[in-house]
Formats: sequence, structure tokens, C-alpha cells
Amino acid sequence: MLLQVCLNGPRSAAEHRGVPVTPRALADAAVAACAAGARDVHLHPKSPAGADSVVAADVAAAVTAVRRAVPGVPVGVTTGAWAEPDPAVRVARVRSWTVLPDHASVNWHEPGADQVATALLERGVGVEAGVWSDTDGVALFRASPLAPRVLRVLAEVTDTDPGSAPGTARELLTALAAAPARPVLLHGEDGGAWPVLRLAAGLGLATRIGLEDTLVLPDGTPAPGNAALVAAAAALLSGPSGAGAP
Repeated sequence: MLLQVCLNGPRSAAEHRGVPVTPRALADAAVAACAAGARDVHLHPKSPAGADSVVAADVAAAVTAVRRAVPGVPVGVTTGAWAEPDPAVRVARVRSWTVLPDHASVNWHEPGADQVATALLERGVGVEAGVWSDTDGVALFRASPLAPRVLRVLAEVTDTDPGSAPGTARELLTALAAAPARPVLLHGEDGGAWPVLRLAAGLGLATRIGLEDTLVLPDGTPAPGNAALVAAAAALLSGPSGAGAP
């Protein structure tokens, strides 16, 4: 079962001192997370000012640093619209990348998703189709001619209520069942992160954890960093709680 670490997301060190921002910090965090059990890395390259970036130089610096630190581990980046709101510019940025990640996430509810995914596929970069709950992402993905070509679907549960998030996740998976069959990575965020991870474990689906998705451990205590989150997730995936869905 694939366990991906999501190292930083759009967060900053102001939210948690363990959030890696610089290429060196991303590399160090990736090493620790992979030692704890992660087998794939998702990161958000940052500009010198600390904002999410799809600029070629920022992507190259982050991907190169992490790839050197954890050779052989797939490294992926974001193409979120918040990093570049103009879809045409976002496509141009992807086409300008000088160092290519192994994969990149594309949020299908965002304008220009098909065009960004096309640019990635043309360059040989795998596409993680981000399909968020409570958006029209499922319908748009199901209608996309690119759906059969994506590396996997990131089923992203935006419901942060720990009580209802697993139900929202099941609804999202049911809706995705009508899409072309692709591997699914199921994950939640904030209060829904751990309940959805347990559901993914019970269903035998790939999942992810990291400071992008949550700042706390399963017992609610603050997480020291990404490695602690990955270690806790790995224990859940391999232990008795990973054998059955909540």
C-alpha cells in the first residue's frame, strides 16, 4: 500500500516550525519521512518569498534537492491555481520547467485543468488528478478525455469534521467509480486527516500524510514534524486498525 508524504503544502513555517520551505529543508524532511516509511514525496516548491510557486527555477531547486536526498523515490509537485491563477500562464510555466518531477497534481475543479494536464503528459510527467469532495471535480474528471491517462486519482476529502469525513470519503469514492479505472490515493485534511487515512487503510487504498494535511498526531497532540506523522501512519497501516475500515 503506497504511503505518500505531503511535506508542506501551502503552509508556512508560521503555522508550524517544522514546515519545510527551502530546498534544503525539503530535502532533510524527505529523508526523515522516507526513513519513517514514506515511499513517495509530494511537495510545494516555494518562491524566495515563501509562496507556492510553479516557476521553473523554484521547481528545479526543490525537485533537485529532494531527488538527490532520496534517490529512487518518486517526487511530485503541485500545479495548484493559487500558485498561478492564470491557466494559460500556468501551462506556460509547466512547459518552461527545466527539471521535471516524476508527477504533478492537477486539481480538476480548477480552470485549465485539462490544459495543464496535457502539458504535463506531453513532457512525460505523471498526472495526479486531484478530485476534491464538494466540488464539480468528479464530473469534470469523468468527462475528461485525459482521465484514462492519469497516473492516479487523488481523492481529496475537504470535509474536516472527523465524524463525517469518512462518510464524505465514501461518497466521493462512489462517484469516482463511474470514472475510468485508475489507482486511487485517498486522503483527508485537518480534522478529517486521520479518520480518512484509517478508511483508506481498511479499503486497501494508497494514502498520504504530512504537514500539508495535518499538524497533529492521531491522539491530537502536536506533531513534531513530517517524520512523526509518517511513522504514526505507517503504524496504523501495518497494525490491527489497518485491517478494517471505520
